[in-house]
Amino acid sequence: MNDAQAEQMRNGRGFIAALDQSGGSTPKALRLYGVTEEEYASEDEMFDLVHAMRTRIAQAPAFTGDKVIGAILFEMTMDRQMGGKPTARFMWEDRGVVPFLKVDKGLDDERDQVQVMKPMPDLDTLLARAVQAGIFGTKMRSVINGASPSGIRAVVSQQFEVGRQILAHGLVPIIEPEVTISIADKAEAEDILLAEITAHLEALNGDSQVMLKLTLPEHANLYKPLVDHPRVMRVVALSGGYSRDEACGRLAKNTGMIASFSRALTEGLSARQSDEQFNATIAKAIDGIYQASVAG
Repeated sequence: MNDAQAEQMRNGRGFIAALDQSGGSTPKALRLYGVTEEEYASEDEMFDLVHAMRTRIAQAPAFTGDKVIGAILFEMTMDRQMGGKPTARFMWEDRGVVPFLKVDKGLDDERDQVQVMKPMPDLDTLLARAVQAGIFGTKMRSVINGASPSGIRAVVSQQFEVGRQILAHGLVPIIEPEVTISIADKAEAEDILLAEITAHLEALNGDSQVMLKLTLPEHANLYKPLVDHPRVMRVVALSGGYSRDEACGRLAKNTGMIASFSRALTEGLSARQSDEQFNATIAKAIDGIYQASVAG
């Protein structure tokens, strides 16, 4: 583990940029950026365009470790270059931003009101590549669509099982059991989730630390015990479909949580903007998310 990066993740003021859209979410990310399906003829061209968008974000003057303390990358982004360097090295050496890697392969079909992660048979190989590339940690996402105790238990158990595999490679896992923001029993699901995560944290070995990426809760500071837990390096919040303004408003009420926003970060950006317009728009977004992240 890189000690300087670990210090930045534990105590740095700012937030994590989620630049890890992949597979089915990439066309939507490009549409929001003003690039339609008619503008690319293959998956390779699609990923070229989304990499160009991510590069433009990462090279914007405001995108530095002063406010953006980390960034989550897609595997193909890790394998490409920015600024003439491998992406993870560019992020840390040129921008002062700690690089993370999305490692999950998507979600299984819903069962028991949740979606666990699909199997990851090649995970050890990917983690070894990540270490070589200079990646600090990983991120993996499951989804909770209802307050099912057994379903939530299955999600958290899988997340921590894979988390231990990631820790064994010297990487810090971001455990992300996302609670869908539109469900009627969201608050109840969050109470169950808190209890399950706490139990698994207590069972971690030695001085192991994980990070948690959680939906902004219905009750402010619900997750404060996790923020304060010795096995937790940082608790970050996903925007989950909330607008940037609502996400930032909710985040500011949760002491110690910082943002890890994706769509809410890129809201308002367009491929058609001049560099001056683009840089001003991303700077405003970064500033707003930063202020909400340090408010607590």
